Amino acid sequence: MGEEVKVFGFWSSPYTLRAVLALRLKGVPYEYVEENVLGNKSPLLLKYNPIHKKVPVLLHNGKPIVESLVILEYIDEIWKSKPILPKHPYDKAMARFWAKFFDDKCMPAVWKPFWCPEDEREKAVEEACQCLKTLETALNGKRFFGGEEIGLVDIAANFVGFFLRTMQEVTGLELLSAEKFPHLFKWTDEFVNHSVVKENLPPRDKQLEFNRVIIAKYEAGEIKA
Repeated sequence: MGEEVKVFGFWSSPYTLRAVLALRLKGVPYEYVEENVLGNKSPLLLKYNPIHKKVPVLLHNGKPIVESLVILEYIDEIWKSKPILPKHPYDKAMARFWAKFFDDKCMPAVWKPFWCPEDEREKAVEEACQCLKTLETALNGKRFFGGEEIGLVDIAANFVGFFLRTMQEVTGLELLSAEKFPHLFKWTDEFVNHSVVKENLPPRDKQLEFNRVIIAKYEAGEIKA
């Protein structure tokens, strides 16, 4: 009997995409379970992630693993082929640092300008661009953050790699461009055109429409950012 591997996720979640990409890159078969995170969450999601009640959840032989960065490290430990973390301890530590930096600093900063009040937008854009500049420096002209192959940091930063540009297209607010951040912008093209990534991204038209719907609901006061 084979291993039981399930991913509980949401199709438009960059955090779910992290788990999906790691498994796909390693060629690990799994069952995907779509969750209605904007409505009633399933009993299984609440059972497997009772503390945060969020996606993604990786279920491996009946044991749940939560939090997307934790899931990525677990996947890399269990399935050794095509590692997403470097072998050298220092390089591994740096990859973990940049992944955490993205979650703690970049993601909130890059997300905020699309949702904050107008009188706070200029400062929010400045802070977002500072984070993108830091990522540009970390990339240092390489194809991917870890070199020639997609690794932990690329997977962690998939929001910038794909979702950010769809938000820019819908809102008209430009944070990332080839003129402002040429290396990071080129990385986004490399990332979305990688064969495994390309096959597993949300359909672009569907994502754009979802963005419009979410923005409309936010403006109507139906949801919070």
